[in-house]
Amino acid sequence: MKLVAIAASLSLIFIGQAQANENKTWQTSAELGAITTSGNTSGTSITGKIDAKQELTQWSNNYILSAFFKEDEKTDAEGNKIRERSAERYLVSAKGAYKLTAEFDNLFLLGSYTDDKFGAFTKYTTVAAGYGTRLLNAENKFLDVEIGPGYYTAERANTEKENGLLARGAASFKWVISESANFTQKISVEYSSDNTRTIAESAISARINGAMQMKAAFLIQNDSDVTANKENTDTQTSLTLVYSF
Repeated sequence: MKLVAIAASLSLIFIGQAQANENKTWQTSAELGAITTSGNTSGTSITGKIDAKQELTQWSNNYILSAFFKEDEKTDAEGNKIRERSAERYLVSAKGAYKLTAEFDNLFLLGSYTDDKFGAFTKYTTVAAGYGTRLLNAENKFLDVEIGPGYYTAERANTEKENGLLARGAASFKWVISESANFTQKISVEYSSDNTRTIAESAISARINGAMQMKAAFLIQNDSDVTANKENTDTQTSLTLVYSF
């Protein structure tokens, strides 16, 4: 089941290829950030993300690939300096939304896979389908929501495996503050009988030039049920450069 998300991604690509006669529009952004510290505290963290959106006549597709690494410099029992990885996480997701007659209404299919070597769940795969719409469509503020059932498989840090049905809800808010600045708030909740996973990201971005932006973001992920030696909540604060093309 860990390859379900990849299979979902490929199926959505095939959908796009089947509509090759249509006028394709892509919006892609690539972001990268790195922090290195030295002195009393030494370490390096790197985060990167590729977000690609494709608009077709009947389909709106979204592909995301992200990664996060963190290494700390420590002193071993013999006094030697060693570098030890303390975070390593990958995410791949794909979503295809079939546009209905009413404006902004759609039926979606989503597949995602997370590999987190140091998380409470080292592997987490979700497949979900449902209905999405736009609840707010003001001049400079937009709110999109979606809801539907799904299925997940997961592996905990102690290698225990679990799977089952879930209910998923998500919302995405965008506020165009000015011609060069945006604020976004995204949240998703996946509820199952064994665990509820909540992911929220707040971000503000400012344009440096036509294609380059600076982005500051705060990401929080919470799992309601984790093993005894793991925390329920992980957070990540990042400052990245974003290139759109």
